Amino acid sequence: MGIDSLQPVSPFTSSIPGRHDQAFPRLTESEIARIARFGERRQYHRGERAFAAGEPPPGMLVVLKGTLTMSSRDGLGHVVPIVRHDRGNFTGEVAQLSGGLSLVDADAEDDVEALLFPPDRLRALIVAEADLGERIVRALILRRMAHIQTGASGPVLIGKPQAPDMLRLQNFLQRNGQPHQAVDPLQDEAAGMLFAQYGAGADDVLVVCPNGSMSLTPSEESLGYCLGMLDMLERDELFDVAVVGAGPAGLSTAVYAASEGLRVIVIECRAFGGQAGASARIENYLGFPTGISGQALAGRAFVQAQKFGAEMLIPGRAASLDCTKAWREGELALKLTDGRTLRSRTVVIASGARYRRPAVPGLADFEGRGIWYWASALEAKLCAGEEVAIIGGGNSAGQAAVFLADHASRVHMLIRGKGLAATMSRYLIDRIAATPVIELHPNSELTRLDGDEAARLKAISWRDKAAGTEQEADIRNVFVFVGADPETGWLRGREVAFDAHGFVLTGLAAQGADGAPAALEASVPGVFAVGDVRSGSVKRVGGAIGEGAAAVAQIHQYLSQSRRDVARRTT
Repeated sequence: MGIDSLQPVSPFTSSIPGRHDQAFPRLTESEIARIARFGERRQYHRGERAFAAGEPPPGMLVVLKGTLTMSSRDGLGHVVPIVRHDRGNFTGEVAQLSGGLSLVDADAEDDVEALLFPPDRLRALIVAEADLGERIVRALILRRMAHIQTGASGPVLIGKPQAPDMLRLQNFLQRNGQPHQAVDPLQDEAAGMLFAQYGAGADDVLVVCPNGSMSLTPSEESLGYCLGMLDMLERDELFDVAVVGAGPAGLSTAVYAASEGLRVIVIECRAFGGQAGASARIENYLGFPTGISGQALAGRAFVQAQKFGAEMLIPGRAASLDCTKAWREGELALKLTDGRTLRSRTVVIASGARYRRPAVPGLADFEGRGIWYWASALEAKLCAGEEVAIIGGGNSAGQAAVFLADHASRVHMLIRGKGLAATMSRYLIDRIAATPVIELHPNSELTRLDGDEAARLKAISWRDKAAGTEQEADIRNVFVFVGADPETGWLRGREVAFDAHGFVLTGLAAQGADGAPAALEASVPGVFAVGDVRSGSVKRVGGAIGEGAAAVAQIHQYLSQSRRDVARRTT
């Protein structure tokens, strides 16, 4: 069968115009011969299903004989043909790097012979065969992008478009690059019947996973289990590095550590990218002269870490760190909120910082109902053509203002100081000054929030401290980027030392292999801190990534010294 068999048969393939050949390359005979040593032969009879949506696939399949038909299937039973794979074509998308659940069904049109590459062998192939690995990874990424754009696979979220939990779950899935679709039960009869059958309330969300399981207004953790983002396996193995946080610093640590052969696991409570992942456009990061969105940058690092074998638990949450065995046995115990404990030789604290909440009465009541701590395309759609307010004067606030200015009729920036020069990069200050719809309100603070009959934000008031005046406006969406507090609650009461503001102290008492203080090591041997959570960090994406890389060099020194110490104590 020729290349015509791979021409678009659905909106899926047409969602990547001009890149079809990159998303669905055909390996040559010599290339198949090169990779055969990494795979194992599999056969499927005509009509047999090789793997199913919502279930773990055996790995990536390279077709040697016959034809595999790929189809997307959502939890409501809608089936959409995607593409047909014959000799030289391969299955999968980025989830195959880590053994994630399949987004599609694969059915044999006729008798099929294929080479199977389980995740570990696929990663070995990608590293060993660099040029082929680059083509394969690009194809896997493009396919995931097409799944996201079409929304024909993944979970179905049934609920009112502006229900707070609908927005919460959509944001969670969007930030984690998970394909999904949202259905209004008032606009789809079948969805409406299912919604009513489960006794859903007006603001509930019924989630239908690809495997057919259903959940009413689940937590992010529950949805993560449903989608295979989290597992329930007991973890008895000893990791070399456990990273808490998947922002730029944590992802950098994972990439460098895993690429150098260390066994790495990353725990992140919400979404990869951290605060940086919510940035609409970062323009001062080295190597991207036209800028890059925080999610795109973080997404690349996320795939890169998995390519080298780093394991990801998202959304996983650290509960505490037990350091009692650190000094004598060189082992740390990281306890998770789900009751499991991860054993690791080293722990990297990369949990970042969270935006503070202004002391405004009723603020928490409007979170998800008009108060936001990020500005993505989802929130921008909500405030199209309306006035919005941004609280804060740092780079994140500036990036949000510039982004929202393309959607809102007016963007009010409320800052406590006299101007932006002390807190924001010059390029953002100039961009804001050149954007007519952005209005700067210096010396101002949010004072009041008013809601409507549906308990959603409808108006706000702010006070100009210099003029002593107060202003009210009909604003239904407020974006808060006010300072930051370290995410270290899970470390409280332990041996790790903090500064007066709660950030992790490094480079003081801990000693490296050469007897000198390790700059990024905390007060406990084998515990390191990088990025925004570390005392004295520069609070920039580039700095965080650099610290992650530097931490790995210090981890190698620590592990070498620790092994020598343990060997000396046991002889």
